[in-house]
Amino acid sequence: MGQIEWAMWANEQALAAGLSECGAQRGLGGLGGRGWASGGARELQKVPGSGRDAAGVLVCLLEYPRSKRQKGSTMERCGQKYLTAVVKLFGPLTRNYYIRAFLHAALAVPAGFLLSTILGTVCLGIASGIYLLAAVRGEEWRPIEQKPRERPQVGGTIKQPPSNPPPRPPPDARKKQPEVGG
Repeated sequence: MGQIEWAMWANEQALAAGLSECGAQRGLGGLGGRGWASGGARELQKVPGSGRDAAGVLVCLLEYPRSKRQKGSTMERCGQKYLTAVVKLFGPLTRNYYIRAFLHAALAVPAGFLLSTILGTVCLGIASGIYLLAAVRGEEWRPIEQKPRERPQVGGTIKQPPSNPPPRPPPDARKKQPEVGG
């Protein structure tokens, strides 16, 4: 049985957390960015979720590109190649899973104080723990790079022509059957 790649699990968990954080203040959490009622949570009314939205967008941008698996093939997400270039640009800051673990843990702390972002907080905390486990086991983010497609040569598809003729049915089966019908 193969070794578990923990970073794959952390990536999915953190992406779900980022999506949850983006939508928590916009009404998906049931609050609409205003608090529990017209008089509740006055601080939320001043800046409705801008910090949570920014943190959610940051997590989504960081986590959308999947890492290449150590063994086997990796399915690339739709449009991942564009964000992969951005993540590669920051080098060791985005490649190292220790940094990701501490970043997600730091982003989870302020989110724990709002009821609407508790789901994202829990997901970020779990993702942070899984990334820490992946970092301890020596995993690192690696980009999925496209292999250049080889064009088939016009005459190079058949390596060796066949040496024997194709098989034929016995002579009795080759005789035409008389047509029955009218």
